[in-house]
Amino acid sequence: MSTAVAVVSGGLDSAVLAHHLRADGWDLRLLSFDYGQRHRRELDHARRLGDAVGARHDVVDLRSAGTLLAGSALTDPDVDVPDGHYTDESMKATVVANRNAIFVQVAVGVAVAEGAAAVAVGIHAGDHPIYPDCRPAFVTAATQLALVANEGFVVDGFAVLAPFLHSAKSDIVRLGAELGVDFADTWSCYRGGDVHCGTCGTCVERREAFVLTGVPDPTTYAAVPA
Repeated sequence: MSTAVAVVSGGLDSAVLAHHLRADGWDLRLLSFDYGQRHRRELDHARRLGDAVGARHDVVDLRSAGTLLAGSALTDPDVDVPDGHYTDESMKATVVANRNAIFVQVAVGVAVAEGAAAVAVGIHAGDHPIYPDCRPAFVTAATQLALVANEGFVVDGFAVLAPFLHSAKSDIVRLGAELGVDFADTWSCYRGGDVHCGTCGTCVERREAFVLTGVPDPTTYAAVPA
């Protein structure tokens, strides 16, 4: 059985990714990252995801690096988390410079060191308008970099997998429901309060995905815009 190192945040996409890979027969190794994000409570959900899919889970401490990645609402307390849809111009405030590139390359290092055949990420089509490191060109380039940087050490056929790259959030929710994912034990909100705020971009996207699919939404939201 081949091993995939999956980058997981503890969010909905991550949970479905892990369950999807396991259903496809992959042996899983999960990595999460603490980069000083204001919503680091997501890491608790990531830990429980590891238990749910029977995979080793590690949290990589990047807090010192996170302090250098200023200007993002996710890492800088002086920048407010915007409300609205991911397609809104305001969502650019949630970009963390080079975040996925950093995460993926750390995961590649772990994969090469442990002889894994792939690194997997849960990025999807809804991320494309705002996040450059969630687009098809990024996945292609990340695979190529992994092969060049580890020539002679990487296993044959190694790739960075992004099975939801061309899928909408609603497609991921639908698949998760089919796989029996516990959506209640996932965290999306960028504000990181006691419950999902209901108004930030990730909350709006999450709510709409459940509505579009007709899958019951177990999430408690502090506010639900009309």
